[in-house]
Amino acid sequence: MKGYEPRSSSSCAACKLLKRRCVPNCIFAPYFRSDECKKFAKVHKVFGASNVSKILIEVSEEQREDTVNSLAYEAEARLRDPVYGCIGAIALLQRKMVELQHDLAIAKDRLARCHAAATVLPSPDILHAHVSLPPFPDFCTSSNDFNDIFCHSSSSQLFSRHETVDDFNQIPYIF
Repeated sequence: MKGYEPRSSSSCAACKLLKRRCVPNCIFAPYFRSDECKKFAKVHKVFGASNVSKILIEVSEEQREDTVNSLAYEAEARLRDPVYGCIGAIALLQRKMVELQHDLAIAKDRLARCHAAATVLPSPDILHAHVSLPPFPDFCTSSNDFNDIFCHSSSSQLFSRHETVDDFNQIPYIF
């Protein structure tokens, strides 16, 4: 195992937690150092020491460190989210990836439209001539009442304008 140092007389984290004497050929010692008690406690709580030792015996020597790291990650995820565990974290990351891919596709589309419009229309003022948005309402910020802030302007003032938006893809949005 890379990074393995011969042990001193101290017990490994597993033997400390299980309150047993650590033998020289302890299967846990190379992977759960004496200062990693919390790491083993989490793995033990989720998988059990007996199951972890069986897994480590079945796995080849070269893959044991990765196996222990995977077990530690899965145990941490399962303790944070008892229902979904690491699958919940994976699903969250996949959802975020889909959202970012969608945002990237929209940005590429907008860039292509701007590039196409720039080749046809040389003036940047003409690019946005068909999009006319009302200015952001000037809210009174000195009031502490939430309703006073948003009820400062009447709705007839805000919606009496006849500006139109031809392309809703050009309106910025925030998730």
